[in-house]
Amino acid sequence: MRRFLLHIVPLLLLAACGREPEPVKPADTRRLSLGVTEVAADPEGGAFEIAVDANFEYAVRTEADWISEDGGTPALRRFRSERNPYASPRSATLRFVDVSDRYFFKEVTVTQGVPTSDKVTLSIVDKEATPETKALFARLWAVADQGWLFGHHDDLWYGRYWYNEPGGSDTKAVCGDYPGVFSVDFAEIMDTRYNNAENAIRRRVILEARARGEVILACAHLNNPKTGKDAWDNSSKTVVSEILTEGSATRKTFLSWLDRLAVFMNGLKDAEGKLIPVIFRPFHEHTQSWSWWGSSCTGASEFIGLWQLTVTYLRDTKGVHNLLYAVSPQMDGIYSDAKERIRFRWPGDDYVDFIGMDCYHGANNDAFTENLKALEAVSLAKRKPCGVTEDGLESFTQKDYWTRFVVNPTEGRRISLVTMWRNKYVGGNESDKHYYSVYPGHPSEEDFRKMYALERTLFSKDLPDMYSMPAGYQVQ
Repeated sequence: MRRFLLHIVPLLLLAACGREPEPVKPADTRRLSLGVTEVAADPEGGAFEIAVDANFEYAVRTEADWISEDGGTPALRRFRSERNPYASPRSATLRFVDVSDRYFFKEVTVTQGVPTSDKVTLSIVDKEATPETKALFARLWAVADQGWLFGHHDDLWYGRYWYNEPGGSDTKAVCGDYPGVFSVDFAEIMDTRYNNAENAIRRRVILEARARGEVILACAHLNNPKTGKDAWDNSSKTVVSEILTEGSATRKTFLSWLDRLAVFMNGLKDAEGKLIPVIFRPFHEHTQSWSWWGSSCTGASEFIGLWQLTVTYLRDTKGVHNLLYAVSPQMDGIYSDAKERIRFRWPGDDYVDFIGMDCYHGANNDAFTENLKALEAVSLAKRKPCGVTEDGLESFTQKDYWTRFVVNPTEGRRISLVTMWRNKYVGGNESDKHYYSVYPGHPSEEDFRKMYALERTLFSKDLPDMYSMPAGYQVQ
């Protein structure tokens, strides 16, 4: 009787308070059983299967671009992996998830070793490229297995508070090392501004970078060859069509500019008398409307024709064999198809060596992350190295800018370089905030040194010999 009262009294008390006892929660009867928890995918690529025993609707999710579903049934899922293009193993996770409850899942780890073929073969635009240029091309592909090179535009030429001091560098002043990539502009070598004293500085700093084994990256903000105005003059819609027209005055002007670049490149030699390779990205940000070669002034066939003319004229007519050709669309925001934007007006696989993007994402990490993912996917599909050819946030003041907005989004991405835009020389004019990287006295100095200390961020002292062919590679 006492035991009965102990059970009944709480129920009576609940009833007296007008409360019903809480119903008993039914047991979770979901069943999800996977035949394996680990899969060793064929390094050469191929199919594999995973048996699934589930009594509810599930979905398979993965972030890996190299694994795709290949049919099957709910009880036996089939997948296909692509050939591993890297010199090191890679892994990915397949997540089997309840479609109505994303917290209920099981995972399978997929690992893929390195193919046993003797060499990794890459295809270059210029089959007669110098040995050092071919080696740089292969190194840019191979180095992405290790990390990415930090770059900065005009870093060796001037900084926020100094100008034309041999050995100068805002980067070095903060971390004690030079950037792995030195970015520079070739426009004033080529167009009507070619006869200026600063070209001697431009040559000197390129030679300094090469002497330390750094990589040279060049853009070209060329004046409008029809109007004579600057690169931002998009007033005429016929500039490129005239360049492509035999005998036109605009074509003659433009080819004379390429002639000057050819003279410069064929005379650009290191201390051993060898030609210095340069990653050249003509007609950058062609996705935008601001330039005379951009989307508002050209059609797809015109832009592709301009690009192919530039490559064939320099390579075949002028005998320039120390250039790698890089595309660099502007990728600032989030796009419905980022990969398609990277391939915007694609000049052709036989005319592109390097896939870049100018990504002024600012503090929008979602945009940077998605665009990096797309860049990597296009790079792998085309087997061409890739990287961020311009980046940064003008006048940034965030103390954690480097680890938060540069390092974090690049985590896990196979890219070769990230290059910041310039720090304008302003002397004592503190009202001019045109800077995109660190300099002495900036609030992010300590965070920049944290980034520098990471194994996967490569500065000048971290670089392998970028101008000797890596073991296991061949370039054709």
